[in-house]
Amino acid sequence: MDLNDMKIGTIILWENQPCQVIWSNRMRTAQRKPVMQTKLRNVITGKVYEYSFKFGEKIDEADVSREKAGFLYADDSGTHFMNQETFETVDISKEVTQEQEKFLKEGMEVSILRFNGQPVSIELPIKVELKVTEAPPSTVGNSGGNVTKPVKLETGLTVNAPMFIKEGDTLRVDTRTGEYVERVAQ
Repeated sequence: MDLNDMKIGTIILWENQPCQVIWSNRMRTAQRKPVMQTKLRNVITGKVYEYSFKFGEKIDEADVSREKAGFLYADDSGTHFMNQETFETVDISKEVTQEQEKFLKEGMEVSILRFNGQPVSIELPIKVELKVTEAPPSTVGNSGGNVTKPVKLETGLTVNAPMFIKEGDTLRVDTRTGEYVERVAQ
């Protein structure tokens, strides 16, 4: 694989681990050869690394496959999904999915990443819709500017939302940042 093919979202094999490119910048200085600065997220552990690849350096694309699955439930032993085509249950350890569980609700479709045939991680949709279960009342006089309040969603996730959001509303939330995007029209 050539450095020019290394785009955001590409999964490469780096130090024998599958890592997804989450940021890249081609840098060239006057006297030196160009380098590709990157931020890589280990697909298995979630750890983020910064590394500068030199042009001509050998890069292998990771043998990663994706399969659609529906979220079933999470418990102490892990997070459980069902493959949409084979109806096989796929279990992923709690350490891997812990940060993503707050966006999962029963039946939600996700992509399971398999590295060398083993399920190692999940990819969530970029935005999910979750119902508000707890919201403090809006206070009069707090409407100026960009005033927010913390609201609790059906999965236990707490996000800062505008003052007009109330219990029972459905919100769209960005799974990459965990932030409120918009209220879904009812």
